[in-house]
Amino acid sequence: MQRRIPKIKDLAPLMKFKSPELNAKKRRLAAALTIADLRAIAKKRTPKAAFDYTEGAAEAEISLGRARQAFEDIEFHPSILRDVSNVSTGWDVLGAQVLQPFGIAPTGFTRMMQTEGEIAGAHAAARAGIPFALSTMGTTSIEDVKAANPNGRNWFQLYMWKDRDRSMALVDRAARAGYDTLLVTVDVPVAGARLRDKRNGFSIPPALTLGTVVNAFPRPEWWINFLTTEPLSFASLDRWSGTVADLLDTMFDPTVDFEDLAWIKAQWPGKVVVKGVQNLEDAKRLVDLGVDGITLSNHGGRQLDRAPIPFHLLPQVAREVGAHTEVHLDTGIMSGADIVASIALGARFTMIGRAYLYGLMAGGEAGVDRTIAILSEQVARTMRLLGVNSLEELNPGHVTQLSRLMPIGAPIVAAAEVAPAQKAPVRRTAAPKQTVSAADAVSGSPVKRAPKKAAPAA
Repeated sequence: MQRRIPKIKDLAPLMKFKSPELNAKKRRLAAALTIADLRAIAKKRTPKAAFDYTEGAAEAEISLGRARQAFEDIEFHPSILRDVSNVSTGWDVLGAQVLQPFGIAPTGFTRMMQTEGEIAGAHAAARAGIPFALSTMGTTSIEDVKAANPNGRNWFQLYMWKDRDRSMALVDRAARAGYDTLLVTVDVPVAGARLRDKRNGFSIPPALTLGTVVNAFPRPEWWINFLTTEPLSFASLDRWSGTVADLLDTMFDPTVDFEDLAWIKAQWPGKVVVKGVQNLEDAKRLVDLGVDGITLSNHGGRQLDRAPIPFHLLPQVAREVGAHTEVHLDTGIMSGADIVASIALGARFTMIGRAYLYGLMAGGEAGVDRTIAILSEQVARTMRLLGVNSLEELNPGHVTQLSRLMPIGAPIVAAAEVAPAQKAPVRRTAAPKQTVSAADAVSGSPVKRAPKKAAPAA
């Protein structure tokens, strides 16, 4: 092999340098390729108490971990040699078109995470052609969010309070402002035990302690923004001084039932979706009530720890009620592949909460744009790799849910409960041989069993 000294004209095409990005925000957001990347940026830029409010869940945070794990425990089944040069990621949701099969979920105390708050989310949703949902506990007024997204899909999320008149006054305001969907959240009779918030002393407004001051040193931009912008206020109340848990327990009504829900539905002129459904029987009752949609959700793991995994409930619920009402899903979604898997298994729509807030904390409105761009790119790429051109082509044959958590079944009855009161003499005969599987030996299951019932759908 002969070697030679390279000529300058040969090297020139190899030495084209990319123009440096001088804007630090654009530079860091462009480097974020996944929602996990945005989360890492957000953690560096946000004080611990505010970040933990977004990141945390109830008690040991098992529900959240399981929900995310469920999306990892899937196997896709692609088809090859399909023309996927053109892919459509939009369709009809609740009677109107969306450009992506996901929207921004309602989040409370949003301006605490980053001062641009709901306005940033509403602007980004408008550009992307997806719905934006404002929480009862949001930090921007109903009217201001509508003004930020005047021609887009605005949904209002309702918690029923003990003060019913005040709750319905919010519903009336949302209707007059032109919100098209009421998202009634039903899994919060009381606040969940969010231990991170208690340990951080998270309060509204933030309490300045020695710890928070020390934590602020590497995050001056957050504090400057917080202290030099409008004081934190809420969509639904004027002011609050105390912990988040105290606020929720003071306001939420644990007596709300199906009759109350029917009454709320009668007051609302638009679509009604019930969020927080966690079993099939409740889903069927809601269909009988005539709601337009249900959202399978365990509140992002922030209420009952060890609650059902929404993604596992999805196939059965979609089969049973999907022909009668739209089935939506949230909790645990961290990628476009998660969204595609949900649509394939029967969801009409999905919602992102933490993923949206990670982008907001990482870069304000531009960060929310980046969240939507990442998920949109992942949705389209996953569809192409599966060999489908539209959401309508996705079906359960594209996804297998792999088992990690399997129900054990009926508990073993204690021997004392089934032993006869007195022993009678019996004639002993040789017992037939029975085989014991390795799984039975490990689990301690009895050899002799009742016939197996069909396993419930995941």
